[in-house]
Amino acid sequence: MAEKNTLESVRKWVVEHKLRTVGCLWLSGIAGSIAYNWSQPNMKTSVKIIHARLHAQALTLVALAGAAVVEYYDHNSGDKAERVAKFLQQPQAHPHKE
Repeated sequence: MAEKNTLESVRKWVVEHKLRTVGCLWLSGIAGSIAYNWSQPNMKTSVKIIHARLHAQALTLVALAGAAVVEYYDHNSGDKAERVAKFLQQPQAHPHKE
């Protein structure tokens, strides 16, 4: 049960901080890629940096796609769906006059 509670708290934090999560994934991706590329002795430094940037960019695209999936899931089934439905059902305070 503790594992599910931890997983749920992580998911809730990711939902509330999507851009921060994507930024942290980008930073860790570029750091990991630079560390990996520096272990390759037959590459120029410029090539190592370019590869690190490409790997981080791909990881960022995956993270953004994941954030979109989380947003879609929360929009359809979470508290956000109730807030959006409540907002859309409110009568307009100032209807347009013609």
